[in-house]
Amino acid sequence: MSTPPSEPRLTSLSHGGGCGCKIAPGVLSEILRNTARTPMPRELLVGIETSDDAAVYRLNDEQALVATTDFFMPIVDDPFEFGRIAATNAISDVYAMGGKPIMALAVVGMPVNVLSTATIGRILEGGESVCRAAGIPIAGGHTIDSVEAIYGLVAMGLVHPARVKRNSDARAGDVLVLGKPLGVGILSAALKKDKLDAAGYERMIANTTRLNTPGPELAGLPCVHALTDVTGFGLAGHALEIARGAKLAVTLDFAAVPLIEGARELAAAGFVTGASARNWAGCEADVKLPAGFDPVNQALLTDPQTSGGLLATCSREGVQQVLDVFRRHGFARAAVIGECAAGAPGLVVR
Repeated sequence: MSTPPSEPRLTSLSHGGGCGCKIAPGVLSEILRNTARTPMPRELLVGIETSDDAAVYRLNDEQALVATTDFFMPIVDDPFEFGRIAATNAISDVYAMGGKPIMALAVVGMPVNVLSTATIGRILEGGESVCRAAGIPIAGGHTIDSVEAIYGLVAMGLVHPARVKRNSDARAGDVLVLGKPLGVGILSAALKKDKLDAAGYERMIANTTRLNTPGPELAGLPCVHALTDVTGFGLAGHALEIARGAKLAVTLDFAAVPLIEGARELAAAGFVTGASARNWAGCEADVKLPAGFDPVNQALLTDPQTSGGLLATCSREGVQQVLDVFRRHGFARAAVIGECAAGAPGLVVR
């Protein structure tokens, strides 16, 4: 079901869609630079110090609470699919810490004088369908009347304290494995301009609504050292977070990075989000590109991913185990895309 003809397209109500709505990394860093730092209890295993995917609070020797929130404006016009995508994206941060989701709260801001209650209801139904697939309830939430349509979740999960996977725990010699192909932002830019065909739309929905269920199993592997998900800051931005957090040099083999079918061609045709340029501005100083690097490849490297794939670092000996976990969960295009090494923190693309 799409938005009724009498109502505006959902994407027309938003100045940016999906994880492309994120405040640019450099601007966010400046905003947070002078914020007060309250003393952190020792039970807080993961806070804001390394820009990780979720907060983690130790409850006891066997359990830690994973807590996160994620919400954004529409990336598609179908209200049910918008709800599905937003919920999948929010729950991903629990999986990215190695946690198992336990419940969610809905975050809802809607222009109630513009959208019908039926349309708003379909958005919430889409989110509920994903939570059912993840085996968790939406136990509450909060709603406001807003100018732009906003939907997402507060997602919570549990993880054994010893299995928490930070984005900063990569080790020299680790290999990087990416679970999903890139290109969501590019496809969404084409969709907004009515230039994405039906097959491309189906690929986009399939990619953005696939839950990152390998997370807890990957966290249980001793060979896996760090885990994150690739979302609004693009592959370059999130790989750079790993490099900075672990104080390592990360190298990406761009030719090995999986892409959604058709994404390269659409990027070459100019369907690139504004967030891509903002992402590049935020990481350019710490990224080394090869001479003559194709601008299309740069756009793909910085393309904001809504509900993107898990990015794991593991020992070389454990690569096959990691790929087996991904494929057992249906992530057939999971691929080795780079490595970590001792050196100045930064990202090298080859």
